[in-house]
Amino acid sequence: MELGILVPLAPFLMVLGIVWIVKHSKLEEKRIAATASQTAEQAAQYSSRVAELEQRVQVLERIVTDRGYDIATQIEALRDKREVEERDAGVPLRMPNKENA
Repeated sequence: MELGILVPLAPFLMVLGIVWIVKHSKLEEKRIAATASQTAEQAAQYSSRVAELEQRVQVLERIVTDRGYDIATQIEALRDKREVEERDAGVPLRMPNKENA
């Protein structure tokens, strides 16, 4: 009996199946297009940021190489200056001794 009902309904079920498959594939294509668009936008942002960073690195390389900077010497000079400032911190200079013994 079940077969007697399914045979006349088969064309309708096939049409419903085809409509569902077409709708599903269109939705999937839209999802893929949206994902591709978002990915392309992110790639453009990353590319822009990488270009900015490359420019900054080039500027730093030019500063270090073109002017003959000796970075190690400058760092040591800063350390020496800080040590002098820390040693002398809090010590008044040329203040008369006000202690009376």
